Amino acid sequence: MMLEPGFWDDQQGAQVIINESNGLKAIVNEYNDLLETYENLDMTLELLREEPDEELQEELGNELVEFQQKMGNFELQLLLSGPYDQNNAILELHPGAGGTESQDWGSMLLRMYTRWAEKRGFKVETVDYLPGDEAGIKSVTLSIKGHNAYGYLQAEKGVHRLVRISPFDSSGRRHTSFVSCDVMPEFDDNIEIDIRTEDLKIDTYRATGAGGQHINTTDSAVRITHVPTGTVVQCQAERSQIKNREKAMTMLKGKLYQLEIEKQQAQLDEIRGEQKEIGWGSQIRSYVFHPYSMVKDHRTNEETGNVGAVMDGDVDPFIHAYLRSKIG
Repeated sequence: MMLEPGFWDDQQGAQVIINESNGLKAIVNEYNDLLETYENLDMTLELLREEPDEELQEELGNELVEFQQKMGNFELQLLLSGPYDQNNAILELHPGAGGTESQDWGSMLLRMYTRWAEKRGFKVETVDYLPGDEAGIKSVTLSIKGHNAYGYLQAEKGVHRLVRISPFDSSGRRHTSFVSCDVMPEFDDNIEIDIRTEDLKIDTYRATGAGGQHINTTDSAVRITHVPTGTVVQCQAERSQIKNREKAMTMLKGKLYQLEIEKQQAQLDEIRGEQKEIGWGSQIRSYVFHPYSMVKDHRTNEETGNVGAVMDGDVDPFIHAYLRSKIG
């Protein structure tokens, strides 16, 4: 991993090396376990060839299925090798044009990602929430805490498209809605990014939301604008303005990091002669409820007809396909 001059101090750099070393040790240990399992399975197969046994053959079949699952998980671990893939993630949802219909689609995606995270045992915290005018959301920011949360969720960054019969249309017409999903790593105090105080514009405002213990009635919510890049973050999860400001700064670090990654990728694409449309036409995935049921990822062609399972958080097949496509 390349370190920019002045990006780290000695202590922080040492901690990164320690973390990477521990991660590599875990990978080696898992590889050795898989190798041992493979050798045991191979020995069992040889025994069956010499002396067939139905009970042993059934046991071998079950162990092979389990071994394949472990191999698949190990492959994904190897793919999550970015410098911040192991970090927690900040996920933002922003409905596009379309009013209530798009805002409702935003709330459906919010539920989908919340359920996906909960199934993995990740902790989900609502950092900022702006409710829709009639239904759904105008925007939401989640902090998703868990090992490799950013590594997995980076696959979800992009525009998500919904096609359905709108429940808000009395004529029962079909509508198409869009929501953009932005994902960035969550940085802690051990990672320093050079942000000059004079480049920041900090505003406070009264928190709003759907209600609950995290919503307060004081001017404790914080909005920070990074003037040179126009990047805006805001937080209202805490009752304390100081804590909201600290969390907003953490989010700003992640956004500025993500901007730098996108800048580097754009330069690589220009060198390669690649041109990608930026806008609502560049959706990464379509969710079709009508006239048929299908969810399809346009980057990998991964698809399923079980729309209900996807909306209940079964997003892993799409995430895994995307991660594997990165080494193609």
